[in-house]
Amino acid sequence: MSKIRVFALGGLNENGKNMYVVEVGSKIFVFDAGLKYDNDNNLGIDYIIPNISYLIKNKKNIVGIFLTHGHESNMGAMPDIMKMLPNVPVYGTRLTLEILKEDLDSKTLKNSKLVLIEKEKEIKFGDESILPLSVTHSIPDAVMYVLKTKDGSIVYTGDYVFDMSVPDIYKTDLGALADVGKKGVLLLMSESIYAEKRGHTSPQNRVEDFIRDVFRKSDGRIIATIFPAHFYRIQEIFNEAMKTNKKIVIMGKKLQTTIFNAIKAGYLTVDRKFIGSLDNLNDKNAIILISDAKERPFANLERIIKGYDKFITINEDDTIFITEPSYAGIEKKIAEVMDEVAIKGADAISLSPKTHLLFHSSREDLMQMIELMHPKYYMPVKGEYKALYENALVAESYGINKDNIILKLNGDVAEFEDGTYNKDCFDKVEVGDTLFDGKNIEDMSSLVLKDREMIGENGIVIIAATLDKKTKEIIGGPEILTRGFIYVRNNQALLEEATKMSKETIESNIVKGEARVDYTKIKNDVRDKLGKFFFDKTGSKPMIITVIQEV
Repeated sequence: MSKIRVFALGGLNENGKNMYVVEVGSKIFVFDAGLKYDNDNNLGIDYIIPNISYLIKNKKNIVGIFLTHGHESNMGAMPDIMKMLPNVPVYGTRLTLEILKEDLDSKTLKNSKLVLIEKEKEIKFGDESILPLSVTHSIPDAVMYVLKTKDGSIVYTGDYVFDMSVPDIYKTDLGALADVGKKGVLLLMSESIYAEKRGHTSPQNRVEDFIRDVFRKSDGRIIATIFPAHFYRIQEIFNEAMKTNKKIVIMGKKLQTTIFNAIKAGYLTVDRKFIGSLDNLNDKNAIILISDAKERPFANLERIIKGYDKFITINEDDTIFITEPSYAGIEKKIAEVMDEVAIKGADAISLSPKTHLLFHSSREDLMQMIELMHPKYYMPVKGEYKALYENALVAESYGINKDNIILKLNGDVAEFEDGTYNKDCFDKVEVGDTLFDGKNIEDMSSLVLKDREMIGENGIVIIAATLDKKTKEIIGGPEILTRGFIYVRNNQALLEEATKMSKETIESNIVKGEARVDYTKIKNDVRDKLGKFFFDKTGSKPMIITVIQEV
């Protein structure tokens, strides 16, 4: 009996953090390893990646991690995952691996097993094989994967649109896709982000006319934000800039490296005379290109707006141009940025998500993929649950049996036995979020986040006292220090009463003649009594820390 298990470690009922696992017998194939931004739900957290404890436990069975393209929602977790899973082979196209290398430190890169793949060239793994096929996305070298098994192919689309007007380096090989469908597809795993949008995504993914209009109407500098590695948009910006006398100044070492390497490799077509330097930064006709990498969205732009950037200061005749439409979870941040720009007196322009779309498949794109693949089973992936459900409705409306459409959440296992979906399987694997704070490579504990939340909402109170080492009598303090709790000058009586209570509590826990003092009990008693006291008097629950030392 052959058995295939399919599940997601991330990417279902969420945007980003995409990571999908297919187990064929004992072999584990992993597709993508993305991150997502926190958007301020967890205090101080910069980005989130999947919990990969299941993969760590089963490391010896992993055939490889197969990356579809170089965007952070699909491969942004790799630098951290490669530290946790050293020596696991990572497969990708040339551009995808080059972008990944830029994110790796020297030690991780040295210990890595990066395997360059060629589109339309099959890779054998015993009885199974992987076939990467070209798809159209906003970055060249994007692929979908066909995992061939004896029970039929499992197809993971990654991100795609059908757009015949794009340059050759972005085009989909429709003939190759149709050939896969003719040979039998057991399961099609297709993205869901725009499943509710009617029609094809194209031509709403192309915005040359809008960019041209912004460039033509602007009398001052244009500060343009781009998403990392969205090459198609970068090319559109350069195309329109090269029709004017404007020069583009590329800010940030990583963005410069990405663009210059892409020009050298032929992924971008740019006349270098239109690329300026810092000397052109204050030119009236300059286009300043900025981007963020593994930070919160628009972190670099916010730094400029708040006056913290050492090179750029916003002027009233500047135009801030957000060159990508918003998506779920980022609308609030864009609105805040636009408002801050308006306060500065500059113009702010962004693309409307109603008329401009990212390079993700809409309803007709999804139907076209189903038509090409003719899958026996269909599994919506990539997106919040509403989008997954809409994708399921698309498949059902196109003729796929409702019983053959598989809707799952992260960790839910879809099991196939001899090519048939086992509806009685309710297995789950461990999933969750791994949180990263700045350069800290350790998962942030939920207790740390709870402490941050408590301090942020109610402040902190520190009680410090000094005891005689021999007699255990109080010889200093207690003194109370507060931050973010109350205005000290207007609450002296409250603090005096709290000081008195602290002293009484400490003394009640000290027995004369005893050489040992239970400091843990003292700290707990002080926290409990002062906590109730402060809540009764102020309605707040500050974090209370007691510090006792002996001299």
